[in-house]
Amino acid sequence: MSGIFDGFEKRRGFLVCVDSDGCAMDTMDIKHTQCFGPCMVKEWGLGQWAGPILRRWDEINLYTMTRGVNRFKGLVIALGEIDRTYTPIEGLGELRSWTETSRELSNGALEQEIARGGGICLQKALHWSQEVNKAIAALPEEVKRPFPGALEGLEGIHKFADVAVVSSANRQAVLEEWEKYGLAAHVDLILAQDAGTKSACIAALLEKGYAPHHVLMVGDAPGDRSAAEKNGVYFYPILVRHEEESWKELTEKALPLLLAENYAAYGQEKARAFEANLNTPG
Repeated sequence: MSGIFDGFEKRRGFLVCVDSDGCAMDTMDIKHTQCFGPCMVKEWGLGQWAGPILRRWDEINLYTMTRGVNRFKGLVIALGEIDRTYTPIEGLGELRSWTETSRELSNGALEQEIARGGGICLQKALHWSQEVNKAIAALPEEVKRPFPGALEGLEGIHKFADVAVVSSANRQAVLEEWEKYGLAAHVDLILAQDAGTKSACIAALLEKGYAPHHVLMVGDAPGDRSAAEKNGVYFYPILVRHEEESWKELTEKALPLLLAENYAAYGQEKARAFEANLNTPG
């Protein structure tokens, strides 16, 4: 991970970390509804139960408190329910064990585990993940767009704070999307799946000299909040189904409070709104 940070130095007193999919880029829903879920149904031959399985996949990964979970952890949750409700999933225990013990949950790490003798479920999970990446790459460019207000928000934030993308998505996809729509021009560093966990990325950024109460993690999922909490930094939620309003409030209210060192009470208020939003049926 150190090489990714080479050349990055603290320039301002404040740092804003921003997630990509579902936060700045309006790509999360379509990736799950058209790529992740359908590829799982195909990989495990679940077509006869496709309707309810796909609806449940979306609930797990988009609209409840497991939103934004790592793809392999989300897969284990879904396959566990499928195993109990529809049909046995061979080797599921081995995949679950890997997701609970591996230091890195990525295609590369899974390839290494398979090379050490991993069984059928690990092999199918890798093939599923590879097919998901292909399906995402094949999505029409016009559907991969930033949320309204994200570009303007980043531009405004960057006038007062250093900005780092902290994402668990595929690095190449993040680079292409952020450069295509001009978001990358307002960012100092892009950290993606290959840089490690979001928590580890924030910890490494803090080593550059930022005070924790001068750092804000902007995200749309509980994992973003958890990464912030583990490092003692603030969290601001981009609320699913309310993204444009969230970006507007970020620049008009959240950022000024951060810069004034008066964010704590407001952050608690936003945390309650975040949980309520993900616990409210769509």
